[in-house]
Amino acid sequence: MIHIGRRAEAANQPQPTQSSPSSARNRRPKADNRVLSQGGCAEYWKAIAAQFRPWFARLILSLSTVHNLQPIVCPRGYRMITRRRVSLAGGGALVAPWSARAQPKDKVWRVGYIGVGAKGTTTSDGYVAVFLHALADSGFVEGKNMLFERRATEGHVDRVPAFMAEFIALNVDVIAVVTTAASLAAKSVTSKIPLVMLTVSDPVDNGLVNSLARPGGNITGIADLGEELTPKLLELLKAAAPNITRVAFIHEDYSGRMKAAKFDEFNKGLNASAKSLGIELRDVLLNAPQDLERVTAEVVRERADALVLSGNSGVYAVRKEIYDFAILRGLPTISENRDGTGGALMSYGPDLADIFRKGATYVAKILNGAKPADLPIERPTKFELIVYLQTAKAIGLTIPQSLLLRADEVIR
Repeated sequence: MIHIGRRAEAANQPQPTQSSPSSARNRRPKADNRVLSQGGCAEYWKAIAAQFRPWFARLILSLSTVHNLQPIVCPRGYRMITRRRVSLAGGGALVAPWSARAQPKDKVWRVGYIGVGAKGTTTSDGYVAVFLHALADSGFVEGKNMLFERRATEGHVDRVPAFMAEFIALNVDVIAVVTTAASLAAKSVTSKIPLVMLTVSDPVDNGLVNSLARPGGNITGIADLGEELTPKLLELLKAAAPNITRVAFIHEDYSGRMKAAKFDEFNKGLNASAKSLGIELRDVLLNAPQDLERVTAEVVRERADALVLSGNSGVYAVRKEIYDFAILRGLPTISENRDGTGGALMSYGPDLADIFRKGATYVAKILNGAKPADLPIERPTKFELIVYLQTAKAIGLTIPQSLLLRADEVIR
């Protein structure tokens, strides 16, 4: 039995050899009577803790050591631990189980990843490499203490539920998701597994999170500017090709994920920007790769003389085919995403490498115990304008020197 009482006096009183049952009941225990402060006897406490549920034993030990309640009498035969020994040994014994639970020494973490391009796609592989390198810098190295489960929609967002089912079966610790549509699909499957979204447009309006400062739920990550960049893309395209008057804006259907008021506001602002530049804008919807043939036919029917490509997953998956079509018809194009295929005339948007690098730090924080609900969502701070002179040459266009000077990179 553990005796908790007032501090015992001098401990060297001789123990009587015989006593009556009644006197034994009234007598204070004199089993060595050494009083312990903040910690108790190591061997004694190990024996006592073994008789209780682990959580209850930790509670008793915490109360006696951290809050320094009543001192505890040490029975005969158990070694006394001084205050200094407790801080080094007993304290470590108390803290170690909790720190081990937060970051198990030998645990191999599983990170799920839902991207757009499949393995072997140059651009996608480059961003995945940036992501994995940043994770390694944070202490999570693929093949050592982390397993990386990569999946790709290739523009088919309807694949996401199957990927999520695989990740749940694999018991992944966190999932990184690229694009808005894929993030929405992932959220519909789980509210428990942490999700880190990358390149997502307006996550608050889309219903992914409560706010940028305090996302709530199981989602956090990096938001891009998405549709907000479209007026800037029109401006740059007009600067490169001043004679264009009719532009096809190829994008997914935003109405399903935008609130009606926001959708109307976006359309009005975009058309106003186009009108101010002397451009007649034509919306061309592309929700999945199988829409490509219809989209190219619509561009021809609308007699578009230039193209603006959004960064949506469906468009991104067939961007090379669209660029080839545009070069064949001599149409200048600008894309929201940096082009790794060499077919666009220009691209302007967030520095995606920086977004993937930051996304990896979110994953690392979650693996280290942070809650997604408490990690504020960031917006991109680095943007890049890339000009591809080989495409300009292919369509017979000379890029003004003033625009070349504004470019962050000119690829010849």
